[in-house]
Formats: sequence, structure tokens, C-alpha cells
Amino acid sequence: MNQYDLNGKTAVVTGGAQGIGEAVVQKLLQSGARVASWDTNTDLNIQKAGSDILPVTCDISSWASVLEAVEKTQSSIGPIDILVNSAGIAGPNAPVETYDNDAWSKIVDINLTGTFHVNKAIVGGMRERNYGRIVNIASIAGKEGNPNACAYSASKAGVIGFTKSLGKELADCNVGVNCVTPAAARTPIFDQMSQEHIDYMLSKIPRARFLEVEEAAEMIAWLVSDANAFTTAAVFDLSGGRATY
Repeated sequence: MNQYDLNGKTAVVTGGAQGIGEAVVQKLLQSGARVASWDTNTDLNIQKAGSDILPVTCDISSWASVLEAVEKTQSSIGPIDILVNSAGIAGPNAPVETYDNDAWSKIVDINLTGTFHVNKAIVGGMRERNYGRIVNIASIAGKEGNPNACAYSASKAGVIGFTKSLGKELADCNVGVNCVTPAAARTPIFDQMSQEHIDYMLSKIPRARFLEVEEAAEMIAWLVSDANAFTTAAVFDLSGGRATY
């Protein structure tokens, strides 16, 4: 596995208690970063946090909660150099005509508005210090749309558009903003999906297997390192061949 020098860097990983977020936390720690794990699951976040991980309770759909998390992180481990926004939910599987309105709002609030909140709260400091690396976790569903997952697909498409917009805004300074579009990985988010939907997602992956979270962490580690000094406002595929563009 590749190793990147993140010594002296402070990183925030949202959704860091499990799934892709947890794998990223471990990879960034191995690379020398100080890491804050932001998650709504307080008990699991504390349980997974070691002496080198700062556990922070944060609901990214709440602007006030995000501001509190920024303050706690920066007062504890320093100004934020790296953001990996991995927090998100899948929601129920249903066709549009029967899709629950409240479920739609909750998914968009967390996946898309939450992405906006976290990026907004952190980019100002990055611009002032002329340094930062941001990776927002989108999804192959945001590119191609999964049937019976309208809210998830739409919210992740929004993350892609948001990332491209912010990356261009910050292209005049040393702040890179990119996103990745994973295919499904076998994480606790599967608990929110029907088996039929899980089978559908697997059937669409040419590699005929799910993404391993460590594979996602490897790509993300490069994206947040100094080795990635030029690319910004870009979308990196992690779909096992599924993506058509």
C-alpha cells in the first residue's frame, strides 16, 4: 500500500465511526495526521477512537452542530487542513410515486445540505492559510441514478455538482476540492436497503464484487496529500467499471 506524509496535518473525517469513513480515519492516522472523527453515533465513535483520534459528536445536517464541531476540533488538535466528508445515509427503497416525503427531506438534509454545511464551515480557514484538501464522498448513484433510490441518487448528484462549483471557487489558492463516486461497499449502510436493491447494485458492477473500504481509503489518501497539487473540482471513479462517464 502507498504511504503519504501527512505529519503535522489536522484532518476531519465525517462519518468516521464506521464504513468508508472509519477506513479513511485509519489510513490518515497511519500517514501521520491528527484526526477528528465526527459522527452522530456518539457511543460507537468513542469506542472506535484511540489516543490519536479525537471523537466529536456532530450532526452535519445541523449548522449549529457543525460550528460546534469545528470549534472543538480546532481548539483540541489545531486548524483543519484536510476534510473527508463521508457521513451519509441511504434511506428507504421505493418508487417515486410512493416515496415518503419526510424520508426525502432527511436524506437531502444529511447528504447534500450536510456536505454544504461542513465545507462552508471549514473552507474559510483553508483559504486564509492558503492550504487545504477536501474530498466529498458522492456515489455512482449520483452519476447514473439507481431506481427506487431517488433521494439518495439526487442528493449524491448534488454533491458532485457542489464539489465542482467549490473546487472552481478555490482554484486560485492551494485548496483542492474533489469527490469520489464509489460503487456499493458492504458497510452498515446496507442495513437501510432491501436485499433486492443490494442485488441490483452488485449486478451492475463489472468487477462482480463490492468495493472494499480500504480501496476507497487508498484513493482518498492520495487526494488529500501534497502529491495531489493540481487536480481540483474533479470526480474520481470507484465503481469497479460501472461508470459510463
